Amino acid sequence: MAKRDYYEVLGVARGASADELKKAYRKLAMKYHPDRNPDDESAQDQFKEAKEAYEVLKDPKKRSAYDQFGHSAVDGSMGGGQGPGGFQGDVGDIFGDIFGDIFGGGRRGRQQHRGSDLRFSLELDLEEAVAGIEREIRVPTLGQCKTCNGSGAQDGRKETCDTCGGAGQVRMQQGIFSVQQTCPACQGKGQTIANPCGSCGGQGRVRETRTLSVKIPPGVDSGDRIRLAGEGEAGMNGAPSGDLYVEVRVRPHRLFERDGDDLYCEVPIHFSTAALGGELQIPTLSGQVKLKVPAETQTGKLFRLRGKGVRSVRSQRQGDLLCRVVIETPVNLNRQQKELLREFEEAYSQDNTEHNPRSSSWLDGVREFFDRMTS
Repeated sequence: MAKRDYYEVLGVARGASADELKKAYRKLAMKYHPDRNPDDESAQDQFKEAKEAYEVLKDPKKRSAYDQFGHSAVDGSMGGGQGPGGFQGDVGDIFGDIFGDIFGGGRRGRQQHRGSDLRFSLELDLEEAVAGIEREIRVPTLGQCKTCNGSGAQDGRKETCDTCGGAGQVRMQQGIFSVQQTCPACQGKGQTIANPCGSCGGQGRVRETRTLSVKIPPGVDSGDRIRLAGEGEAGMNGAPSGDLYVEVRVRPHRLFERDGDDLYCEVPIHFSTAALGGELQIPTLSGQVKLKVPAETQTGKLFRLRGKGVRSVRSQRQGDLLCRVVIETPVNLNRQQKELLREFEEAYSQDNTEHNPRSSSWLDGVREFFDRMTS
């Protein structure tokens, strides 16, 4: 039976790119997989036909020969006579190509095991977070073994793994399927160590505590992270190190509460200052400023001091300081102070509506409420 044109098999043009070939091949392989077509005897033949076409066209040299001379140029390399079109691969080979890119398996050979990333929590005062600071930290980690320079071998020599032949992976046959998995002898490294290093036991890394200097930029807040590339755990047997992520935690402040780039604070004021007005000294992160309190200020009033908050680490926007005044009731009064307050109360209560508009409105609401309840 004459073979079909490989481009026709995959359903692509003769000038198709490598990505177009792979996409077409995956689509056909998934469509004609025997597990999806258990009652279709021709499914496996079509499955293998697509594999044969892809094996030739994905290889630039084979594709060039095929384009010039047709099937006769590549029949020998495909094994001739072993199934449809001379294909002698197995189903496992097909899925090694299809799913290798997706799940990390396939024919990638031995892999280097990059070191793990680490996280370090760094506590800062609000002033430090706002101004920025350089801080030394001590990080427990797995560092490269200095005795063997991370190789894991006492004499620096490694041998090709006898089990996998240096590939780092082995195949297990399960019926018509061939499953590829990490070599159990070398753990995917493709090499074995005959004389392991006495300091690290052949791992290429040892436990240590590393001292690092971290520059914290101005304006950071709780939850922000600073990445230190290559300062995580060392990889096994000389593989690259992971990264270190320094996560900022800002301690609660006695005066200020932060909300994004704005700061909030409560300012207690005297009853007389709230009634008559006055001037207060307000602390900010850049020094004291004066705040004018108008007469008849009520408790809970917010005053905004623009530009006295935090400069954003991302946008460089300068936040504001919002001061909430709280009228403080005096305590521990002496006899004279109490008498003065009683005299004030007598004079003050003669026209309560004028001096206490909120209280009068509230009492009106209370009376209306009870009237509705009793009617």
